Amino acid sequence: MAQDLSHLPSRLYTAAAVRQAELAWVAADEGSLYQLVERAGKAAFELLKQHLKLPQKVLVIAGQGNNGADALVCMRHLLQAGVEASLLLHPARMPTAEWQQAWKQLQAFQFAQITADEWPEADIIVDGLLGTGVRGELRPQVAALIERINHSQALVFSLDLPSGIVADTGAATGAAVMADITLIMGAVKQGLLTGRARHCCGELSFADIGLTPYLPESNVLRVDRHFLSACFKARPRDSHKGKSGKVTVIGGDHGMAGAIRLAGEACLRAGAGLVTVISRPEHQLTINDGRPELMFRSCELVDMEVYQRLGWADVLVLGPGLGRQDWGYNLFKAAGLTDKRAVVDADALNMLSSEPEQQTQWVLTPHPGEAARLLGCDGQTVETDRFAAVRALQQKYGGTVLLKGAGTLICDGEMLYVAPVGNPGLASGGCGDVLSGIIGALMAQGLDNCRATVAAVVVHGEAADLAARDGERGMLASDLMPWIRRLVNTE
Repeated sequence: MAQDLSHLPSRLYTAAAVRQAELAWVAADEGSLYQLVERAGKAAFELLKQHLKLPQKVLVIAGQGNNGADALVCMRHLLQAGVEASLLLHPARMPTAEWQQAWKQLQAFQFAQITADEWPEADIIVDGLLGTGVRGELRPQVAALIERINHSQALVFSLDLPSGIVADTGAATGAAVMADITLIMGAVKQGLLTGRARHCCGELSFADIGLTPYLPESNVLRVDRHFLSACFKARPRDSHKGKSGKVTVIGGDHGMAGAIRLAGEACLRAGAGLVTVISRPEHQLTINDGRPELMFRSCELVDMEVYQRLGWADVLVLGPGLGRQDWGYNLFKAAGLTDKRAVVDADALNMLSSEPEQQTQWVLTPHPGEAARLLGCDGQTVETDRFAAVRALQQKYGGTVLLKGAGTLICDGEMLYVAPVGNPGLASGGCGDVLSGIIGALMAQGLDNCRATVAAVVVHGEAADLAARDGERGMLASDLMPWIRRLVNTE
């Protein structure tokens, strides 16, 4: 189940932007950088107190940057409170001035300073090893220390971000601390809500240390279920199906009728008034069995009846089960000749990667592998910096781009939205087809492409969390359908 993150600020920032805010805070005579460290360390102690059941042993692991300085201040408060705390320092070539001040303050107390070889028993580990400056591969000693933390039985409490996670991307630089709790300081770093960070952060909390008025403008926003209330209004009492949007869903080559059926049904469940499925003739029974509300247009060859159904629609959903053979390619080209708004998914994306073009009217919905093909790189490159990847896709192909994954990203060239919704139950066949159907339905009902995409991602993720009440493992794409209907009636 995805945790409720509504307590976090919605604006997200890079590490450089946060550093800029810290310097602006100092320039405004609010105080020194060390005072920010004091605030962060005190906030860590206050949150940590909620998890302390004395007597408990705490191990503080600190580097010699400002993240380590936060940890030293936190330790000082622990010692003042009578908590048994020991310290493991990982030396740096040049400790920061703030770290040196925190170290000096700590010297007024007696405490045990240990080495990694002396690893003590601990109930809680405070992770202040690495901060937002992490970029490249970790040194072997640091990686070994992180592995030691991860193999402990202690509750792990990370300051600002789990050590080893890159603040701007959410990727890991090799090893990364698996935190039970992460306390974000001052501003939410954009990488904490996507990629590997989604697995490593544990429960996220936020400490306002006074930076908010000094943070620069950000075009990166976190979205969650609260986004939906502004998207769905009560329908007029005189509504009819023609006013609720018409969608043509195209795909389902031999053996892939399920993909196009799921996309079509999701389109209906998300509120589209009329949905036509264009697929192989032999798939009509599969598509209409139990879902007679779906209209069906058989297609062996692209003929005038197919073009008529393309022209009839307000929105096209192209790609679920489309295949990579001539049949699918001909439908791909036919859809491209229209001026319709379109959701492009699955095999249609693979065809687009072979014949790149740019349009403003479409929504592209790649997973990392498809994104890699569209960009001509490998999947690891995409996952190393998902923010850079989704921006590059939008710049190359235009329109709105949705990059799937843990912490889905949506970019329209101006704004970038991060949707930390959903759960691993979505890692099963057909879930992406359901998402495409929801997007198409919301577009057909009048939402602009970007807004429809963001809302659809939230509906899809929230539906998955509701469906996962019976467990994530074994969850099917079709399990989302009843929850989709409930969520699109959020007002």
